[in-house]
Amino acid sequence: MKLINRLERALGKFAIPHLITYIIAAYAIGFVLELIGGNFLYYLTLEPYYILKGQIWRLVSWIFIPDTSGIWALIMMIFYYQIGTELEHYWGTFRFNLYIWGGIFFTDIAALILYAVTYQIYKTPYPVSFMFGTSYINLSMFLAFATCFPEEKVMLYFVIPVKMKWLAVVYAAISLYTAIVGGWIVRTAIIASLLNFIIFYLLTRNTKQYSPREIHRKQKFKRQVHQSEERTKHKCAVCGRTEEDGPDLQFRYCSKCDGNHEYCQDHLFTHQHIKLH
Repeated sequence: MKLINRLERALGKFAIPHLITYIIAAYAIGFVLELIGGNFLYYLTLEPYYILKGQIWRLVSWIFIPDTSGIWALIMMIFYYQIGTELEHYWGTFRFNLYIWGGIFFTDIAALILYAVTYQIYKTPYPVSFMFGTSYINLSMFLAFATCFPEEKVMLYFVIPVKMKWLAVVYAAISLYTAIVGGWIVRTAIIASLLNFIIFYLLTRNTKQYSPREIHRKQKFKRQVHQSEERTKHKCAVCGRTEEDGPDLQFRYCSKCDGNHEYCQDHLFTHQHIKLH
């Protein structure tokens, strides 16, 4: 997190406010191009062969290609616009930018590596763009939102209220299954697309509480509290003072309170009586 803070101080001014708006606009343009037909989307895919030939716009233009079509594309755009907006408010503009661009960067690197590996295997250019799209980038954004807001509810199929954390478990399980049965090429694509979420998850987990030093500190504190409770015989139910706070303090039980409640001399006659019924 210190590294991210340093990056934000150095590069925060270059962050794009409302980045999700531009991403959804790119989806919308791709959706329209798909409706028009033709080969427009063919020139936007993440294909390393053409990138190495000079078509470097493909490193980013693949985010124009929607991962679904029809009415579901419109629903997806509305849904991820809401998620992206909430994440930017929660993290801040720079961290949201870092998360999205990180996912795009890892995907680009994975595509180039896969192209190099498959070229060595098949001795001919092997298309890999069909493996990379916006679906896993969207999934990484969804998982991040579910991690930040696990109790938030969404209406599944507009009818069934489901908490985000349970949907995240389902989607993660589907991705894991796909990675297991899909072969090493599929695994590489999935891991690369979700690597930004994996890094985010590890950075935001409070792993310090599980360290041996922290466990020892908590155990020591509990022993000290227990020993202190054993040494004190009297404790005021109002102010919490014990006989160790002053040798002249006197303690009495109140006969008008329900239960055994003890008070110091300053609160014996001024406290509010406790009635259980």
